[in-house]
Formats: sequence, C-alpha cells, structure tokens
Amino acid sequence: MKYVSLTKTVEHLEKISKVFWAITGATLIIVLGFVDVVTGYELSFSLFYLVPVSLLAWFAGKRYGIAASIASAGAWLSADVLSGNHYSETIIYFWNSAIRFGFFIIVTLLLVELKKALEYERILSRIDRLTGATSVDFFYELLQAEINLFRRYRQPFTVAYVDLDNFKAVNDQFGHSTGDRVLNTVVTQTRKELRKTDIVARLGGDEFAILFPETDQRAAQIALSKIQRGLLNEMLKNNWPVTFSIGVVTFNATPNTANELIKMADDLMYAVKKNEKNAIRYSVYAG
Repeated sequence: MKYVSLTKTVEHLEKISKVFWAITGATLIIVLGFVDVVTGYELSFSLFYLVPVSLLAWFAGKRYGIAASIASAGAWLSADVLSGNHYSETIIYFWNSAIRFGFFIIVTLLLVELKKALEYERILSRIDRLTGATSVDFFYELLQAEINLFRRYRQPFTVAYVDLDNFKAVNDQFGHSTGDRVLNTVVTQTRKELRKTDIVARLGGDEFAILFPETDQRAAQIALSKIQRGLLNEMLKNNWPVTFSIGVVTFNATPNTANELIKMADDLMYAVKKNEKNAIRYSVYAG
C-alpha cells in the first residue's frame, strides 16, 4: 500500500511543469553554494548537490539535468575559491570541477535511463502481452476511475463481460497456437467496433471485458450487437467453433468498488453460459 502511495505521489510530481523544477533546482543550487561558502572548505556539501541534479534529471529531463550538473559544478568551484580553499596549482580548481561535473553527468544519465526503463515497464504492465488488450490490473484502475467520474458527473456507463464458448475445444482440436490466434482475433475485431474512449481488457484465459464510458443501455445494445456479429463472422470464417456468452450491465448508480461492478457483469454472463450460450443479456443497475 505504501508503494502504491509513493508511486501516485511520483506520478503527481511528474505532472508539475518543467519551469517549476528549473526554478526549484536553481534555488537549491544557489542556497547550497552560499552555505558551502559560509561554512568554509573544511565542511563538504558535495553530496547535497546531487539533490537538485537528481530532481531536474528525473522530473524535467536530460537537458535540465545537464544544466543542473554544470551549475552545481560551477557553484562548487565558486565555493572553493570564495571559501579560501587553496591548491598548489590553479589548474587543480578546473580539474576538480571537471571531475565533479563528470560525476553529476553520470548520475543524470543513469537517472534518465532508469526513468525510461520504468516508464517502459509501466506501459507493459498496462497491456496484456498476448493480445494487446488492456491488462486486468489496469482495467480495474480504469473502472475505479469511471466510478469516481460517475459520482461527480452522474453520467451512465456500461460494462460487458465476454466469455468464449467452446474455447477449450479449439485448444484441444487445433492446438494452443490456434487458441492464441482466436484470442488475438477477438481483441482485434472488437476494437474495430469501439470508440477511442472504449476499453477492451483481457481478464484472464478466454474472458474479456469492455468498458463503455458515458453509454446508456440503448447505445450499448447497438454497439454490442455489432461486436457480436463481427466476432461470430470471424469465427465462422476461420472454422473455429467458438461463440460468445455476454453479460452487460449499464450503471445508473455505482457500487463502491470495481470488484463489485465486475461481479455483476460476470454473474449475468454466467447466467447466459449456464442456460443458452451464444447470447447477450442486459441489465441496469440503479442502486
């Protein structure tokens, strides 16, 4: 829980403008340089210069990190001179400054690359690697966000829970590679009928969910009839014996959590699965 809270805090800080971080970094460097001069050369403040360098590299980017590295090395050099620190040769001042600058640059580049790697992992964690659909964890986040939006704007939204009938038979008869093709086809075909704001997610195995923001039951019926027809055509075209059991809930009120919301759609889908299969059942949740 603490990790999630920290992640949210970092994401919030990343939204702050680069100008703010530039001003903050410059202020910190000036303050550190001043303190460095006042306290004299016997006390070292070298470690503290990493703070503005790191902040700017992470939150503002590589160019700002490099600028902070130059400024920090310059402030350190000025503090050396003004605090009365004498070397046997003048060139030593510049040599030390170059080494410090190199150290700050290395930290800057490492942080920039680390942030890129973490961002890449964050993106991957939001995508189902087999089908390219939204991942289950990220989908639950989106559902919770939709619940929060509903409480503010009172706009209805719809969630569909889709289960593939006879999917095991495909794996048994044609092999798992064909089963993977079926799953990919489901996502690709579904997206053809979706708006940019709609989300299709793979919840696991052969189960999918679709979120239709700001969509009432009538609009959901139109969209899902097209989706079902397109999916069945694709299955027929490839001679795959797959049909679709779908439970659809339109929310004119909301439960407290995304888990409760999904369970409602899942229960409706299961009712289809248990009785007729290859059908869609609709429901409206009004609280």
